[in-house]
Amino acid sequence: MEIGQYQPNLDGDGLRVGIVQSRFNEPVCNGLVDACVEELERLGVVGEDVLLVTVPGALEIPLALQKLAESGQFDGLIALGAVIRGETYHFELVSNESGAGISRVALDFGLPVANAVLTTETDEQAVARMNEKGRDAARVVVEMANLAAALDQLAQDSAEDDEGAAE
Repeated sequence: MEIGQYQPNLDGDGLRVGIVQSRFNEPVCNGLVDACVEELERLGVVGEDVLLVTVPGALEIPLALQKLAESGQFDGLIALGAVIRGETYHFELVSNESGAGISRVALDFGLPVANAVLTTETDEQAVARMNEKGRDAARVVVEMANLAAALDQLAQDSAEDDEGAAE
């Protein structure tokens, strides 16, 4: 049996991307942004099609993502931040709640959201991961924005076929 298969598409030409960056743990977050924007450019996303907004910390990321999603101006969104374990339960609270909020925005709006909020034990781990995680976020949002568009087109084609058959 042959099955259809969608091939991943990393062509960012024409895609509009919103980025929300936490300012807490700023050196790591700036490194995430730099790597992400560089990779977006390499994938063909042009600067005027990218909007970067910053928020105080990881807990504020979901609200900013929600507002960007509500605008209808973006093909995909990226969340960038760093939550580094301290000596209290606050690490778990921030990690879990920001992650859940980021996922909820994606599902509520049917919009790809790349979650690149690092959750690490130490500053050193965060620094070691920031460049690759920033690049990963760019690749994820481009691939998922293209997949979402292809699946939307598939649904539209199917609806048109159904209308044609009903006539």
